[in-house]
Order: sequence, then structure tokens, then C-alpha cells
Amino acid sequence: MNSGKSIVLPGDLLDGGNIEVRGLGRSYAVYTIGEKVYAAVPGVLEVSDDKKVFTPLENVYIPKPGDIVIGIIVNVSLSYWSVDIRSPYTAVLTAQEFLNRPFNAATETLSTYLAEGDYIIGKISSFDRFKSPFITLKGSDKFGKIVSGKVVEIKPSRVPRVIGRKKSMLNMMMEETGCDITVGVNGVIHVKCKEPVVEDLVALAIKKIEIEAHTSGLTDRIKSFLREKLSELQGKEVS
Repeated sequence: MNSGKSIVLPGDLLDGGNIEVRGLGRSYAVYTIGEKVYAAVPGVLEVSDDKKVFTPLENVYIPKPGDIVIGIIVNVSLSYWSVDIRSPYTAVLTAQEFLNRPFNAATETLSTYLAEGDYIIGKISSFDRFKSPFITLKGSDKFGKIVSGKVVEIKPSRVPRVIGRKKSMLNMMMEETGCDITVGVNGVIHVKCKEPVVEDLVALAIKKIEIEAHTSGLTDRIKSFLREKLSELQGKEVS
């Protein structure tokens, strides 16, 4: 079997049934006719001596319990918020989950706490495609309303590249910039730095990763990019 990467288009033959699919759920990314598997969306096919891996280039986010997501409030009801998580499924954040106490709709208004347009960080607690995904804010001190920083959106299929193997890309960006970066599986990223100008720089680096995700040596190039731009910013401060 020849090794390497290749771009495939919808309808292209991938292989028999033994192929790993990353990013999207298998039922969304590929389809099967007989014993042959075909791409349902554009993607990259990576072939090695022992396996084939298909990674969609374009995808939608399908929630899974345990996923960390960043969403935006799109509707406020009497007892819960509707949250756009860039998925075909709108998520639900209940009042009791956010407030961590009983909620009385007769005496309180939810928009006092979260209004349309506010961003939140949370985790998918349950989802089975027959009801809306629910968001929990338990499990991390990062979960809750975003009150500062910058939100960056990328294609969900690029999220693994932003994180990197063993978090190599993500850790490198945080070490080089001193910023805190939270990556949502749904392709929404929260960047919080000491200075807004550095947040803008990190956002540029993330978009650069999105565009160049299919290339090799990307971590080193992003590191050089950040160091060069940070040096330029420091030079402007000195002058």
C-alpha cells in the first residue's frame, strides 16, 4: 500500500469498510455501497502501511456528550436559553444549570443573567438526536459567560489542527503569547490575553492554521509567525 495524503471529492472511492473517519460522524462523512466506502464530503485521505484515515475538509458539528463547546445565546425563554453551537441542533442551557440554584420564573428574568448575543463556554451533557443537546457548566472554572477576550470561528474540521498532536500547537501558541486559549469542538475558540492587540494576533494565527491545515511543518511556521509579529509589536512600543 502506497503511503501519503491526497485530496478526495464527494463520490470518490476511499476503500473497503476498514477506514478511520475523523471529525464528522461516519454516517455524515462517508457512505457505503456494498463493501466499498465513498466520500460524502471533500476531505483528505491519509494512507499509511497499516491504515487509511479520512478527514473531512468541510463539515458540520454534530454534538457528543463530553464535548466542550462555545456557543452564542440566540433566544431567552422563561426557564432556559437556546444556544447556537454551529450545529444543525440548537442547544439548551437551563436556568438551574447556569445559576446553580432553583429558579423562579415568576420573580426573575433570565435575560438579567444572559442576553441574546452573549457567548458561553460549556460542555455537552446529553444528546441523542431525538431531543436538543443540553449544556452543563460543571467541570471547569472556564465554563460560564464570556465577559472578555476575543471569539474566533473556524471550520470544525480544523479544530484538531489548532490543537495539534498531544496539544502541541495549542500549547505552543499559549507559551509564545502568554494567552489563555479555549478551543470548542464546534469550531469556536476563545482567546484571552493581557492586551487586545495580542488577541488580534492570535486570531490571525488561528485563521492561518485554518487555511494551511493540510500542509506539513505548520507548527514551526506558526511559531515563527507569532515571534515575528510579537517582535514587531514590541518594537512599536519601544519607539
